[in-house]
Amino acid sequence: MTGPRETVAERFLALNGDHPMTPADDAYVTEHYATLDEICAGRRETPDELREHILAGRLPLPGYLRSDGAEMVHRDYLALPDEHGLHALPEIFGDEYPAYLSGRYVCLKSVTAANIRRKDELVVAIEAGTADPRPADGVRRDELRALVDELDLLEPPFTDYDRLRFGGPVSRDRCIVAVRRDHLGATLTA
Repeated sequence: MTGPRETVAERFLALNGDHPMTPADDAYVTEHYATLDEICAGRRETPDELREHILAGRLPLPGYLRSDGAEMVHRDYLALPDEHGLHALPEIFGDEYPAYLSGRYVCLKSVTAANIRRKDELVVAIEAGTADPRPADGVRRDELRALVDELDLLEPPFTDYDRLRFGGPVSRDRCIVAVRRDHLGATLTA
């Protein structure tokens, strides 16, 4: 018999593909995320109750499945449901709600509707700011730097697993690291 943990894992793998986590990936997600057991510590909800909410489309899928099978979620995973209630999340996220439920917003340190929207706005603005082949003047370079710095505050470092499941460079690679290197004269690593 398949339980909620196995069903959550099946849904996660169907969405993200089956890319094995490396020891470095496991270390990254352990540092930046929490297990469902850790999220439930000291609370009345159990991990299985959270899994039932995930399967019912009331909470997002985990951001990662560690190689030991642990479901890894943002440390503030329950902050919005605690503040507003599960019933309010569709309204809070609006059109972003289906994407929020995917658990794929690992591109944000904190997943809120405002952060999702702002990240999207910043990526569009940075891509537009780097599309012009002419060298940037000082003002334009300062504006681009401000956009990149703001995005940098919203995004975590990412892991190589993310590059596999998202099919290539992630937004940090494209809009922070590459822009600083190619347009702002900084040499940084991912």
